[in-house]
Amino acid sequence: MTHVMIIGGGIVGCMTAMELVNRGCRVTIVERNQIASQTSGESSWAGGGIIFPLLPWQYSQAVNNLTRDGASFYRELSQRLQLETGVDADFTQSGFLLLPAFDKHTAVSWCDKNQVPVQAVKAAAFNVQSLSGEDALWLPSICQVRPPYLMQAMRKWLEQHNVTMLEHTQLAPLQETQQLNEWRTVNGEKLSADKFVVTSGAWSFDLLKETSAKLNIKPMRGQILLYQPDKNLEQMVYREGFYMIPRLDGYLLAGSTLEDVGFDNGVTTTIRDELRLKAEAIMPELKNQPIIKHWSGLRPGTPENLPTISAHPSIKNLYLNTGHFRYGLTMAPASAKLVTSLILDEPTEIDAQPYKCAI
Repeated sequence: MTHVMIIGGGIVGCMTAMELVNRGCRVTIVERNQIASQTSGESSWAGGGIIFPLLPWQYSQAVNNLTRDGASFYRELSQRLQLETGVDADFTQSGFLLLPAFDKHTAVSWCDKNQVPVQAVKAAAFNVQSLSGEDALWLPSICQVRPPYLMQAMRKWLEQHNVTMLEHTQLAPLQETQQLNEWRTVNGEKLSADKFVVTSGAWSFDLLKETSAKLNIKPMRGQILLYQPDKNLEQMVYREGFYMIPRLDGYLLAGSTLEDVGFDNGVTTTIRDELRLKAEAIMPELKNQPIIKHWSGLRPGTPENLPTISAHPSIKNLYLNTGHFRYGLTMAPASAKLVTSLILDEPTEIDAQPYKCAI
């Protein structure tokens, strides 16, 4: 049985572990914090959970190949996880209201080409305020899942399937070698496996900078607000980089930012006020509502949202599945299948060339 060690226990890492287990591998996850923790500063629990690449007509085909089947996958996965673990990931088809300004012709053409239902609507019909114009687009099939609940469900599933979890374990940066037999922790412990895959998001470059100097991944902070309004939205709303996501239990998320501040996962009053004003502009009722919580997460920023999913160019049993930027959740299923096929030396369902690692 092939023993695969996964470095990074976020959504991408856990999804990769599930795929490898389903393909008969023995799996160990090494995580610098705690898997499914809500205090790590990582994007897996901090993100909004929209299973859609926001404005997919602005992205390359390589990005959309990874995001294409996310919603149908998560619908089935959520049902499976609830049945097998008892944890509800709060998957729901809440729909997506796109407010101006946007390129209507391009958006509608993309939706028609990709069989994504779309309707031209008036924003007022959805009880939201649109200061930028009433001509909106309604995408009723777009879904969401609640990342903290999904992480808790996946963690329980992995425990049930005998996946070893080495938490609060930080690895030292990897040194150049032809084959990786063991990876040292910062405390000097040696961890061995047959094959290794890095899924550590924003922290990937620090681990691989000695062996992959051209790996273009850096942390990008995103801040989010949480409300519990008296009357919530019934659908997700997006306007020019800002989204609002209603949860099934009555909470409402409002975010997010893209801040190049290194590994600082703090929050700021300036951003809180900016997000609050954007939320109130769409939903004026929030002016009388308190902000329940304000947090941030660090995304693995990459050019054009394009992740690296490939074998390492010079270390023959090392693989990468990282750099998913804003769409780790949406890309995780296809990414896990792709890297698993590469690890097991099997044909891939999609062309792997666009995701190759540079050194």
